[in-house]
Amino acid sequence: MKALVYHGPGQKSLEDKPKPSVQQPTDAVVKILKTTICGTDLHILKGDVPEVADGRILGHEGVGIVEEVGESVANFKVGDRVLISCITSCGRCDYCKRGMYSHCENGGWILGHLIDGTQAEYVRIPHADTSLYPLPEGVEEEALVMLSDILPTGFECGVLNGKVQPGDTVAVVGVGPVGLAALLTAQLYSPSELIMVDLDDNRLEVARRFGATETVNSADGRAVEKVMELTGGKGVDVAVEAVGIPATFDICQSIVAPGGCIANVGVHGKSVDLHLETLWSHNITITTRLVDTVTTPMLLKMVRAGKLQPQHLITHRFKLDEILKAYDVFANAAREKALKVILSNE
Repeated sequence: MKALVYHGPGQKSLEDKPKPSVQQPTDAVVKILKTTICGTDLHILKGDVPEVADGRILGHEGVGIVEEVGESVANFKVGDRVLISCITSCGRCDYCKRGMYSHCENGGWILGHLIDGTQAEYVRIPHADTSLYPLPEGVEEEALVMLSDILPTGFECGVLNGKVQPGDTVAVVGVGPVGLAALLTAQLYSPSELIMVDLDDNRLEVARRFGATETVNSADGRAVEKVMELTGGKGVDVAVEAVGIPATFDICQSIVAPGGCIANVGVHGKSVDLHLETLWSHNITITTRLVDTVTTPMLLKMVRAGKLQPQHLITHRFKLDEILKAYDVFANAAREKALKVILSNE
């Protein structure tokens, strides 16, 4: 089968790899129909996730058709169309019982990380019964790919961890796909203001179409000043960090109001300066989280009902064998005006 293979920082190639097979009774093998590229894949290629081994097939998102199941798989059969969760959960360990699937003792974020992932024609899914979801009828498969990772990530790590409440002023720093997912799902809680901060005017325009009340271009270094002006000098109740670099975390620290929350979503490859000399007396909460995908069933219902339309995040489409071109487009998002790309294996 064809697969996108990682060979160390900055090195990747499209290669022929053996088709996976069932290794454990709880496994399923899924033929990929559609997959995508995540900002986390770019972090891996930058060297920010050093535990990813040379030779690993990348990718942790997608929809597909069940090709083979282990003898202990009860919820799925060959031919079922499924959503692949970016988080693998055994459903039995202490963390899974607490709803912290990302810390599953027998799984967690392993696809495209510690085991081969979804940017391939086929993928092996451990713990299939608790790591796959049936595709609802009547919903575009492309839209459902967004529920593998970015929609639950923006929602859980940004909106829920940020404790967004009706009437809140919310700023999302970073208007990539996950930042936009936070924007879309924050509106479920009726904040009074949704301020989006980014360097890219195109993405800020997209954010306005998706419901942002204000946008701030941070290219001139005056993002903090502009946000404080928009909030009458008070700052925001919730600051969502959706990039994963020191500069954007600094902005969040500077714009959060007393009693507010900084919800970190970005993947950080470098340390940041924590300004406790300023924050210590301001009743600030700082949250971190790796998506657990506990909200995926609810988000599936909302997409099926038309309450969320994540397909609008898709800007480019490619065949799977064009994945190197797709990576170039995704890595140069500002130049290409790219948000999410779809890779089709049909």
